[in-house]
Amino acid sequence: QVQLVESGGGLVQPGGSLRLSCAASGSIFSADAMGWYRQAPGKQREFVAIIRPRGSTGYGDSVKGRFTISRDNAKSTVYLEMNNLKPEDTAVYYCRGGPDYGYWGQGTQVTVSS
Repeated sequence: QVQLVESGGGLVQPGGSLRLSCAASGSIFSADAMGWYRQAPGKQREFVAIIRPRGSTGYGDSVKGRFTISRDNAKSTVYLEMNNLKPEDTAVYYCRGGPDYGYWGQGTQVTVSS
């Protein structure tokens, strides 16, 4: 059974940084694309970042240059380093991955506020 468990969310001031983690189990992690999405209240879930099995990455326009996705295959974990956070980054952040990119984590709340 594939499980994705996010951690690292919290409250941070504008301009601050956070690092999210997503620990995966139940699949061949190194063969899976892994991604981050987010959903703010009243808005649709939006794409944040993706890292493919060979390490290539992609980012949503709103986070380019501020967020960095990375993976540690030995730990079956994907990370999202978030810098220069803005109030509009406030959302629940979800990890996505597993076989056929078909699994989601439960989400972790990120709140950017002074």
